[in-house]
Amino acid sequence: GGRVIVMRDAEGKASVLSAYCPHMGADLCTGEMVDGAVRCPFHFWRYDPSGACVSTGSGDPIPPTAKLFSFPTVEKYGCIFAFNGTEPLFDLPEFPKPADRLVWKVGEWNIRMPVDPWVICCNTPDMQHIRVVHGIELDGEEPHKQVEWTPHSMNYNLRGSMRDGTRIDYEIGIYGTSVYWQHGELGGRWFGFVAPMGLPQPGVTRMFFAVAVEDDAEDPEGTQAFLDAVYDLEINIATEDLPIVERARFKPGTLTKSDRTLARFFQYLREYPRAHPSAEFIS
Repeated sequence: GGRVIVMRDAEGKASVLSAYCPHMGADLCTGEMVDGAVRCPFHFWRYDPSGACVSTGSGDPIPPTAKLFSFPTVEKYGCIFAFNGTEPLFDLPEFPKPADRLVWKVGEWNIRMPVDPWVICCNTPDMQHIRVVHGIELDGEEPHKQVEWTPHSMNYNLRGSMRDGTRIDYEIGIYGTSVYWQHGELGGRWFGFVAPMGLPQPGVTRMFFAVAVEDDAEDPEGTQAFLDAVYDLEINIATEDLPIVERARFKPGTLTKSDRTLARFFQYLREYPRAHPSAEFIS
């Protein structure tokens, strides 16, 4: 419902702040960084990474209400995350591999999905969807009983084969209502994947893709080839979903026993905390 800006301080630390100067409403995205603070283009008021006004262009005393909203911000997986609240409710998950041994490929999908992020996240607990749309043949029964739930996440193990027979052994999950997380083995080789989703406007999702593989110093070309192949695989999976979400009138309807985890996820969404502490700042 509004705009934010992203800035880095002198040490390179990222901050996400409300975009509008409280003086006269100028959009700070057209400002400049001056001495570690963003300077408003209209009257040269400056704001530090915490959102506090540190000076006015005229030299007038700083009004006590001259503040921007500062979102809790963390940089991880090559992306910048802003939590919609005053304090984060959960930590982003870690991959079970040494960070200094990972090679990353990070990008934004050039297609915007015409639904809110939570709709896309519903594909993860939707085991019918995984089987019939993405062609995953599961080992044994659907793993409904294995799903681990918290108030802010859900995870389970997905084992089986892809259409071409390639073996998969994944842990997959949703964090919050807009972060898909996955790691495990594809054809016996480990990779990690995160798909954070941005909400540029209601009913529209920006999808980001961050893939990590283990660095093989003895085979850099093979490492890069596997990294590219996994990245392309995740793009293809999103592409399979696109024509569905473009046309679906998405709502919980007539569910079956294969939808047990999906039904639980709908309840998770209903119970998820609502917050908009930046409302008066960004709109």
